[in-house]
Amino acid sequence: MDGSMSTPIGSAGQYPAATLLSTLQTLASHEALDSQSLHPFSSSPGFPLTLLREISEVTKQVSQSLHAHLSLPLSNPKQLSLYREHATIAHTVILSDQSIQQTLTSLRKRAGITYGEDIPLERSSIVDWCVARVEAWAASAGMETFREEEREGRMTVVLGGKVLVVDIDFSVDRSNPDAPTLDVANLKTSYAIPNGTTGSTTEGSRSLDGFLADSLRVYLNEVQKDAAHQDNIEAARMSGLLADHLAYLMKLDHLALTEGDGGLRWFRDLDTLALKVEEFSMHEAEVISFGMGPDVTAAPLDVFLMRAHTLPLPYLTTPSLSFLIYLSPAAYLSLLRSSTVSTSPPQDPQHKLPRVDVPLSHLRSKLAAHPRPLGATIASLVLIPQSDAAFLLDPIVVPALASRPTFLLLPSGADIEHEFPHLTELSPVALDFPSRWVLDFTENGKYRGVVMNQSRMREIELIVNPFSGMDHMSSGPMMSFGTGSWLDLLFNPDHQISPERYTARYVSPTSAHPPLQLRLSTPEEPGFVLEKVPVRTIKEVWGILEVVREQCWLNETLLACQWMPEGLDIGGNYEDMNGSNATEEELQAVLAGTLNPRRIPVNIHLPSTPVSDPLLYSADLSSLAVSDGQHPGRAKIVMSAPERPPMSGLVEITVTFDPSRPRGVALDIRGAMGADIRLEALEEVCRRGGIFGLPGRVWSKAHSSG
Repeated sequence: MDGSMSTPIGSAGQYPAATLLSTLQTLASHEALDSQSLHPFSSSPGFPLTLLREISEVTKQVSQSLHAHLSLPLSNPKQLSLYREHATIAHTVILSDQSIQQTLTSLRKRAGITYGEDIPLERSSIVDWCVARVEAWAASAGMETFREEEREGRMTVVLGGKVLVVDIDFSVDRSNPDAPTLDVANLKTSYAIPNGTTGSTTEGSRSLDGFLADSLRVYLNEVQKDAAHQDNIEAARMSGLLADHLAYLMKLDHLALTEGDGGLRWFRDLDTLALKVEEFSMHEAEVISFGMGPDVTAAPLDVFLMRAHTLPLPYLTTPSLSFLIYLSPAAYLSLLRSSTVSTSPPQDPQHKLPRVDVPLSHLRSKLAAHPRPLGATIASLVLIPQSDAAFLLDPIVVPALASRPTFLLLPSGADIEHEFPHLTELSPVALDFPSRWVLDFTENGKYRGVVMNQSRMREIELIVNPFSGMDHMSSGPMMSFGTGSWLDLLFNPDHQISPERYTARYVSPTSAHPPLQLRLSTPEEPGFVLEKVPVRTIKEVWGILEVVREQCWLNETLLACQWMPEGLDIGGNYEDMNGSNATEEELQAVLAGTLNPRRIPVNIHLPSTPVSDPLLYSADLSSLAVSDGQHPGRAKIVMSAPERPPMSGLVEITVTFDPSRPRGVALDIRGAMGADIRLEALEEVCRRGGIFGLPGRVWSKAHSSG
């Protein structure tokens, strides 16, 4: 009988079976228990759970082995020595394996390490090479390819799945035999009707045709540049995107094939949904522009994003529907200024698209670029494999319990219903290839996601599943897993720093007031990185994006300043109060109460309201709570600063995210006795990103009025 306490080694050619030590080493090497991803809305929600189950199973096996060996007399010293030797060897092997795994992980995570696209140096072969690349992408996606011979400067390549057919007409220019060029003359998709008559097809999506043609055309332009201007790295990125597009379409192709005649809905539903949401956004933009005056024909994009239900952008970066959720004031201003000098084509009045002050063609070109402009938040509606179907239960749609989405601009939006195509749970395809629709905030892992606080994560959970099991999150703010505050995750994502306060310095661009010394109290509420959220209907999408939009407004407002943990040297921002002697003029100003301070202290805190369980309240009470736009969980920034001498006391300024207001924010000022304050002008300041300068503006108004 083998007396080893470890799990027996497998047969030759197999890896040793898992032990407690090997499982713990695997857990440490993969950094699987990252507290930021321990929630249902991460990219891989089931991976940490799987590792924990492995630990539990291996621990049970070790316990059984120990109990079995306790009943045996260990009178042979040689056997004990063999135990120790075996444990030492196993430990050495596991440490070696861990070192190799860590090395491989580090190599894979290196940024910008790629050899680029292998573009041929001989330009005469560029045409055949480009066509071969298209065929390689199709083959990797599981499509068959058919190439016709080149005739009179034309070449046709057909990419075929079981349902989807892509016809690509290339134009070949061989006027210069040493440097021929290839371009996309036409690209057309069609669908072979499942179970239909031989040769029966139906026309595909024109939007999909344009998206694939433009993506392929950009790639061809890049690889056919002169050698001095070629970017092999960018060409390789475009090549990977095109391969991903075809692979995604083949997922839909497989689902369409299994449903027979009704399978075309997997392709057509996206265009149907896009038409609905674009028309609704057009009406919302009209309401906003009408409320701003007769001279305004296009709604300001930043105001539209603050008040409307995001901006739909079909086929932006993937063959799916994307939503522009939020733009920071700096990002909006950059897009607005660049659009004035661009040659954007006029918008077709026949297309029911929202009219905003940034042309949609210019906006799409900027947002589709890589990397994405800073301050822009985008989510995409995509179909992904469901790796762990039991981790998050299917949401139960209970419209009467949902407090989001709200329809303050157009109440008729509450009548819009659209459920995404899905398979029945008991169908063979659903069991063999489980999949679900998700809102992806990472663009397939290219970006980090959105930092969310706990209360808004709970609100998202209640939208997709009112009967969820995350009830512990509704009891109020709490700290967990030693993660600190969600502000730490926003300001210092790579450092484990959890200060009680953060400080920053705000200087008026026009020197209208002394510098403001901002002091931000850290909320006692943990944070998470929102990556992917499963959805079933367009109303769930709108409700989730409403919550995310508020968080984005709060995040981008805070990121406009450079925050440092209180007590650390911030590079000379603090002045030496003892470095200079007071003058006679300063002494007289102190006595007269007219001395301007060297800096104005401003205390800032971020109120957080726990989300109430919708089961405890009726639908009538819920509707009353949001009828005036004052949602109980709206994001707020509260600032307090001393009154301008000779007045005493504090001025409290509250800025609330409020889509019912003309600029999307509500302003409340308490104190500031005698100051000439125009709330409308200060709301415009908030719109342009000057929220943290409000205490200085109020101080200057009080000074001028005195």
